[in-house]
Amino acid sequence: MSSIWDIANPQLRDLAVYEPGKPIEETARELGADASKIIKLASNENPLGPSPKALAALRGALGSANLYPDGGGYYLREALAAKLGLTRDHIILGSGSNEIIEFLGHAFLNRGDDVITSEHAFIAYKLVAAVFGAHTIEVPSPDLRHDLEGMIAAITPKTRLIFIANPNNPTGTLAGQDEIDQFIERVPENVVVVFDEAYFEYLDDPPDTLRFVRAGRNVAVLRTFSKIQGLASLRIGYGIARPELIQVLQKTRQPFNVNGLAQAAALAGLADVEHRRETKRITDEGRAYLQDQFRAMNLQFVPSAANFVLVKVGDGAKTFRKLLERQIIVRALKGYNLPEWIRISVGTMEQNRRCIAALREVLNSPPA
Repeated sequence: MSSIWDIANPQLRDLAVYEPGKPIEETARELGADASKIIKLASNENPLGPSPKALAALRGALGSANLYPDGGGYYLREALAAKLGLTRDHIILGSGSNEIIEFLGHAFLNRGDDVITSEHAFIAYKLVAAVFGAHTIEVPSPDLRHDLEGMIAAITPKTRLIFIANPNNPTGTLAGQDEIDQFIERVPENVVVVFDEAYFEYLDDPPDTLRFVRAGRNVAVLRTFSKIQGLASLRIGYGIARPELIQVLQKTRQPFNVNGLAQAAALAGLADVEHRRETKRITDEGRAYLQDQFRAMNLQFVPSAANFVLVKVGDGAKTFRKLLERQIIVRALKGYNLPEWIRISVGTMEQNRRCIAALREVLNSPPA
């Protein structure tokens, strides 16, 4: 029998599969450990969990689980539009903001087109481009920051999408308003610029990318309920763009792509200002603690604007394994061409302290 690859889409043969942060349950099985004792600081999740209001709404929605959800997400889109000062027609919901990256691929990419992104950016951009047979141009970032000038220089007649994660994952770096404004002024109108703002709510003074949406530019802004809202397991995010662009994306969306439980929890969580404020408070405190400890250990790190910190440990894979043996999950970054680094999510202060103690032990670093 011939190989199935003889009839499958050829671009899939060498496509790397996205590897998420190692799950707690899998680690517990491998170590023969109690799952409740394992600390996961690998996937930039909210250590506080979901908003109590979201949990209450989730429980209330369980009785309707036999019914299909609102396919258009009317109430959640209305609430988001009111919060953002836009209209419902500016917003599309996705099963996580990742699904909207796929919508953009369906809408704008053909075989042989170009996608531009940073060398050390969220790997999903490159994977989605490959699925559609497009070519990814990765602009070098020697200082681990987006080189927006380099992205402009990289634009070709075949460029269809430019992805800018801001703050960037996994580096935590932030492009400021002035450089973004200058960048947008120089992007051709036939290129769609995508600002992936999964960590937007962690910023004290975030750049305003919605100004480009209001101005009618071909700009899409992605945000999520997975991070500061603590709803990662429910898979819900949203995209913001001018209505005509949203209409195009809506044609790529499967019916009922966002489940009703997720919509109910997201709608309730959106109103819980206190939960977001407390999440940001412990994140700011924890990030400062981690970075202070890295300085004391003489470890190079990238000052972060998000809820994680990238730190250079020499051998990322080895350090990951040694921390795993101590029941702490972090993220090794060989897949991002950063083999000497690990990314550590900010947890509770107890989790942060335990992680640092284990890291000192692994690296044989004396206490400060």
